[in-house]
Amino acid sequence: MLSRTADHLFWMARYTERAENTARMLDVNVQTALLPQSPRAAEDGWRATLSISELQAEFDQKYPKFTPRDMLHFMVADTSNPSSIASCLRFARENARAVRGALTTEVWETQNITWLEMQNQLGDNILEQDPSQFFEWVKYRSHLSRGVTFGTMLQDEALHFIRLGTFLERADNTARILDVKFHGAGKLDSAARLGHEHHHDYYYWAAILRSVSAFEIYRTVYRDAITPARVASLLMLRADMPRSLLACLDEVVRNLQRVSDSPYSDTLRFAGKLHAELQFARIEDILEEGLHDYLTSFLERINTLGNRVSHDFLVPLAA
Repeated sequence: MLSRTADHLFWMARYTERAENTARMLDVNVQTALLPQSPRAAEDGWRATLSISELQAEFDQKYPKFTPRDMLHFMVADTSNPSSIASCLRFARENARAVRGALTTEVWETQNITWLEMQNQLGDNILEQDPSQFFEWVKYRSHLSRGVTFGTMLQDEALHFIRLGTFLERADNTARILDVKFHGAGKLDSAARLGHEHHHDYYYWAAILRSVSAFEIYRTVYRDAITPARVASLLMLRADMPRSLLACLDEVVRNLQRVSDSPYSDTLRFAGKLHAELQFARIEDILEEGLHDYLTSFLERINTLGNRVSHDFLVPLAA
């Protein structure tokens, strides 16, 4: 496959996934803003989303005074923000249009209709009326895109590059959510402290789980109190949790194996080592080492892996 074609497929998937992840984070903020809390706590919750996306400086430069309304506009409809939902869906559609011949009609039409419908929804001021309804629509369109892609595409290199993009983006996002949200809960010095539930924290941890569609899964797996240690374990080390770091690396390695010329390539080795560390890790050891340090290292390595994939298979990223 031509590297430029693979590049468009890879980034089409990444931008679609990024739009969904942003919608998830914003929807949690909208829901938790309805709970009793101080104005400062509410603002910190909104700003956490900017920290996750590394957009704090850009937002403050454009909006000297914080308001939830400006925050929603910046993260949803502001096309000057390359990580806004509108920008991500536009980039996904542009990448899909560039390689229409490599996609089925259903995949292309899903991307194109998503872009057209999004403009209509934003034009109808849905963010003012019911932002949660819009975020549910974004998640639904992302689910539809993945389902149509997996259900209609030939399982060849094109599909493998699409799935590589999806799961690299998802791993990056899950790690960022964990890092920022655990930091927001205060410094977690030991696994012992994490083992105790504080009732006033229930909604905080439940919101984190809901942001990655893991609340019901948590209840199925643990069946009792929500504790930070279990949240971290579920979202990092459970291979059967679809948005966990380990589940994402399972898919990354599997799809890398199918597009690599050699089972001994440096990029595949790099991905395999990161996957093995997660597969055989214990949450107690990670917490003792320090969750923030572990996730910072993980994010650096995920970024390096993405750059390696670009160098080996795609159009290399500009230095």
